[in-house]
Amino acid sequence: MDKPIIQLDKLDSQNGGLVERTIADIRRFMRENQLKPGDTLPSENAMAQQLGVSRTVAREAFRALAALRIVEIGNGRKARVAAPNADAFSMILDHTVYTRQLSIQQVLDVRRTLEIRTASLAALRRSDAEARELLDVVAQMFVALERPDELMELDIRFHEIIAKASGNSLYSIIVNSFRVITRQTWHIGWRSRGTIENRTENIRCHERIVTAIVAQDPVRAEAAMSEHFDSAVTVLLHAGVT
Repeated sequence: MDKPIIQLDKLDSQNGGLVERTIADIRRFMRENQLKPGDTLPSENAMAQQLGVSRTVAREAFRALAALRIVEIGNGRKARVAAPNADAFSMILDHTVYTRQLSIQQVLDVRRTLEIRTASLAALRRSDAEARELLDVVAQMFVALERPDELMELDIRFHEIIAKASGNSLYSIIVNSFRVITRQTWHIGWRSRGTIENRTENIRCHERIVTAIVAQDPVRAEAAMSEHFDSAVTVLLHAGVT
């Protein structure tokens, strides 16, 4: 009985190696053919024949690439090259925090560095439409002051608009990936700011960031974003979030 089990283990190991090689080969195919987001890839059968592997191995390779958001797959249609987004990095970030390989304060430290820069770049590069969107979000935040769930989503959107306005899509991907952590900690910070006055002042801090971005003042935008993160770090520390 032991011998077949060993053989199956060897087969699984061999298939795993084939899948990894096939993933690399598919990515090389995408590069060599200069495929862009939305472009289609050959079918599983065609790719399997071209790469000299079984359809099962090709299917597993496509699934792995879909999990990483490198390709999009759906029933009844060929795989397509995916546009970059924050999903894969968000899962990694959530996993590392959940397994205590990374603390919330460490995440905030990285966020602070990145978002001070995005605020500066947004002040320099923002479009008129992005400026109007930020002003609208802050106005909605004041209206939603006593509706924390709505306010949290507006807060997340606020930071993501600034990242987009930076003009660097990598900042958008990284900042957007933080939303999974924000949704775990936001209400802690909101409760720690226990008075209407404290909660209103937090929104006014967002307003100061927007005012600087609209005025295209990168120095003031950096200072306001720094103030915002210093406050967030302090509030969460006082609430016992380390």
